[in-house]
Amino acid sequence: MSKDNFKDFARLHPSLASHVNKNNTTWQKLYELYDIYGENSPVWDEFFTSKTASVVPSVSPTKDVTISDLMNTIKSVDLETVQKGIANIQKTIGLLQDMGLGSTKTSVPTYEPRPMYKYFED
Repeated sequence: MSKDNFKDFARLHPSLASHVNKNNTTWQKLYELYDIYGENSPVWDEFFTSKTASVVPSVSPTKDVTISDLMNTIKSVDLETVQKGIANIQKTIGLLQDMGLGSTKTSVPTYEPRPMYKYFED
């Protein structure tokens, strides 16, 4: 099962988004259920038959975002996944710096012209 298939599945069932918005579950847990059980499992019955099956209103550009909306969004973020992503980025940067790709300093050998009167290495 791919992420794109899960996204299509989530678009077909907007009640999943309402569960996430109300902090009943996270997208990560829903994706894991989708990956393990698939689309036609009885696991989804609790998400589809609940009273929260209303369509989630979309946020328009003119709507003011309140602090509570922001806090609810932050609560739904899986911090372990974010931390793993940051650790991977740090490892990649460290590897690139060890290879010398991250340094902006280039070592160019300096050229010293030979004296005009010195023909051979006397």
